[in-house]
Amino acid sequence: MAYSIGHISGCHLNPAVTIGLWAGKRFPAKDIAPYIVAQVLGAIVAAAVLMTIAQGGPDFAMGPTSLAVNGYGVQSPGHYTLVSGLIIEVVLTFGFLIVILGATDTRSPSGFAPIAIGLALTLIHLISIPVTNTSVNPARSTGPALLVGGLALQQLWLFWLAPIGGALAAGGAYRWLAGEPAAPPVVGETMLGADQ
Repeated sequence: MAYSIGHISGCHLNPAVTIGLWAGKRFPAKDIAPYIVAQVLGAIVAAAVLMTIAQGGPDFAMGPTSLAVNGYGVQSPGHYTLVSGLIIEVVLTFGFLIVILGATDTRSPSGFAPIAIGLALTLIHLISIPVTNTSVNPARSTGPALLVGGLALQQLWLFWLAPIGGALAAGGAYRWLAGEPAAPPVVGETMLGADQ
């Protein structure tokens, strides 16, 4: 998707990414709300499509953990606690945003950011599916939780709080670690001192 729509919207499909980019001084505050509304609406539509497909199976029955809802305790695939879920979502979202900020920095090689971002997200899922079913994306968590309801909806707060907290921390940390990008090199007549 980053290769497909990155040049149109930056491919923010995730409120945590949008907020993390804002914290890293890469995204204007005025655009945060419209992006988040679009992300959440897209996630609801995606969850509805997924549910429609799943309902076509002969053995489908909507249950409290259907549609890969995120959760902790009994909602966690591995029955991990709230604290475990909080920690993994903050840490992995922090790491995800560091990759995004680094890979899209003007000082990084161009054209490879979607590969680094996609591989990072794959690794994040491999690590955290047993713990929380992997959120790192509040919109992704909201769509299924709204359709499943019950405990999934009651636990949704964590999957907004933790990813946004990790993203905010990453935005600040990346600015501290990497500093401001250097100005692009001056070329042409101004470099040669044409006014001398």
